[in-house]
Amino acid sequence: MSLVIAQTLPPVVTLDVAKIRRRGYVFVARKSDHSPRHVHVYRNGRLVVKWDLESKLAMKGNVSRRLLDAIKELEAEGRL
Repeated sequence: MSLVIAQTLPPVVTLDVAKIRRRGYVFVARKSDHSPRHVHVYRNGRLVVKWDLESKLAMKGNVSRRLLDAIKELEAEGRL
């Protein structure tokens, strides 16, 4: 099985996923994901919100003040 996987993978595998933990949330952003630029936010393994980073609106779910502050912090740090 591992020989088959090794033969199908390219010689170099790069990940375009940012996974950041902050204030009890897990933020997952993929560079190659569809537009608009967005982040998936999880808490306790469940999706809390899918946040549009361009329009600053929830695409799915709801955002609390605490979560919005965390998103703003990560954007200011250049991590999202």
